[in-house]
Amino acid sequence: MILSTNYNPDVLTCLANLSNDEVFTPPQVVNRMLDMLPAELFRSKETKFLDPVSKSGVFLREIAKRLMIGLESQIPDIHERADHIFTQQLFGIAITELTALTSRRSVYCSKYANGQYSVCRKFKDEDGNLRFKPIEHKFENGKCKYCGASESVFGKKYRKDLESHAYEFIHTDKPDKLFGNMKFDVIIGNPPYQLNVGVEKENYAIPIYHHFVEQAKKLNPRFLTMIVPARWYAGGRGLDDFRNTMLADNRLRVIHDFPDAADCFPGVQIKGGVCYFLWDRDNRGDCKVSTHLNGEVDGPMERPLLEKDSKTFIRYNKSISILHKVYKPGTESFSSLVSPQTPFGLVTSFKGNSKKTSHNDLKLYISGNEKEFKGGAAFVPFAMIKKGNDMIPWHKVYIGKAGSGSDSFPHSILSTPFYGEPYTVCNQTYLVIGPFEDKEQSENAISYIKTRFFRFMVLLKKNSQDAMREVYSFVPLQDFSHPWTDEMLYEKYGLTDEEIAFIESMIRPMD
Repeated sequence: MILSTNYNPDVLTCLANLSNDEVFTPPQVVNRMLDMLPAELFRSKETKFLDPVSKSGVFLREIAKRLMIGLESQIPDIHERADHIFTQQLFGIAITELTALTSRRSVYCSKYANGQYSVCRKFKDEDGNLRFKPIEHKFENGKCKYCGASESVFGKKYRKDLESHAYEFIHTDKPDKLFGNMKFDVIIGNPPYQLNVGVEKENYAIPIYHHFVEQAKKLNPRFLTMIVPARWYAGGRGLDDFRNTMLADNRLRVIHDFPDAADCFPGVQIKGGVCYFLWDRDNRGDCKVSTHLNGEVDGPMERPLLEKDSKTFIRYNKSISILHKVYKPGTESFSSLVSPQTPFGLVTSFKGNSKKTSHNDLKLYISGNEKEFKGGAAFVPFAMIKKGNDMIPWHKVYIGKAGSGSDSFPHSILSTPFYGEPYTVCNQTYLVIGPFEDKEQSENAISYIKTRFFRFMVLLKKNSQDAMREVYSFVPLQDFSHPWTDEMLYEKYGLTDEEIAFIESMIRPMD
C-alpha cells in the first residue's frame, strides 16, 4: 500500500491511553459531543468553555476550530481572532504536568503558551489559560475527604516523587474561585474514572468520575457534557447517591450510551460500557437516549430516565416495550428467592477442608480450588456457620455472585446455576436461590434461569460484573411445578417477533 506524501494524520488519534482509567478521547467522539451543543455558542465572542480534566487538549482544540470559523465575520483578522479565543474563551485544568504540556501543544501549538511558536500572542506566562497546579490530598481518618484516596497509598510519605493523582478541580470546596469567579457557559471533558486505593485487595479501585460531574454542576454552567463509565446507571460502590441525583435531574436531556466501550474507544474495555451526556441548565424534560452497539445506533428515543418501579436506568430503548409487558405493578419478583451476598457468612477466601473431620461437617461449595477439592466442593464444621442457618436444610440452587466477565455480544450475563442439596453450604463465591420443595422443583427453577428471557430481564438491571440480588428485580416469579423454555415465556408475555429477535441478539444460549 502506497501512502500519499501529503497524508498528515491527526496525532491525537494516535495517542496511547494512559490506562483504562484515564482514556484519551478520540477527536471524532469530541466532535459528536460538541454537536449536542447549540451552534450559536460557537458564534458568540462571549461564550466561555472549561475543560477541567484536560489530558490531550483535544476538547479545547476542537472548540477553538469551531470558534475560529464562527467568529470570522465578527473578528476578520485571524491573529486577533485567535488571541481573543485563546485568552477570553478557552480555559483548562490539566490532570498532570505532562498532560498540561501535551494539552498546550495541542491548543496553542506550543507547550509554553507564551512561547515563540504559540498561536496566541497575548499570554504573559507559560501556562496561558491551561494550567496544572500540584495538589495534595487532604486526609481525614486515613482517607482523602475529597476523593476517598487511601492515605496508606497516596500519602506524601508513601508516594514520595510519584504522581499524587490529587486532581485540582475536585480537591477544593470553592471550585468557583479556580478562575476568579468566572462564569462558564460550557463545561466539557473526560474525567479520570477510578483510583486504585490498594485496600481490601491489591487492585481495589474506587470510582471518582462522579466527583467531577458533581463539582461541575456546582459551577452552574449553561451546559455540561462529559464522557464517563456507564456503571452509574445501576449505582453501587459509592455511586448510589450520584445515580439517584442524576436520574432525578430532568435537566439531563441527552444520553449517548455505549454498552461496549470499544464502540466509543477502540481497543479499550471498560466494564459496563461508557456514555456521554448533555445537561442543560435552562431546559427540563425527558431524555433523548441513543444506544450505540456494533456500529449501529438505536434512537434517539425520548423517555423518562426512570421507568415506573425502577431505581435504575434502563439502557436499551428496545427493551422498554418488553419491560412494560413483563413487569407490571404488583408483579412478584424472582429476587425474593435470592439471598444476600455471603449467604452463610463465609468469605471467598475461605476454602474449608478437603476431607470431613467429623460427621457434623457440611459439604461446602467453593470456586477456585476445583483441582484440589475435585469438583469445587470441600467441607466445613457445622459450628462455623454463623449466618443463614435456616437455608442449610433447603433444596436450593447455587449461582455465582459474579456474572459473565466478558463485554462481548451476545451476553451470557450469569454463571451456570447448579442444584444445591440439603445440608450443603457455600462461600461468598455463590448466592443461594430458594427454598424449593424438592430437587425436581429446583431443577425446574434452573431451567428458567437458563432461558434467554430470564437473563435478558437480569440484563436490564445489570451494568457491571456483579450479579447480586438486586439485578433479579425485574424477573417475574414463575410456577416451578414444571420446567420452562423461552418459547413458553415468549408466548406467556405476548412478545412480538421483533422483541424476541432483540432478546436473542443480546443473550446467547446457556449450555
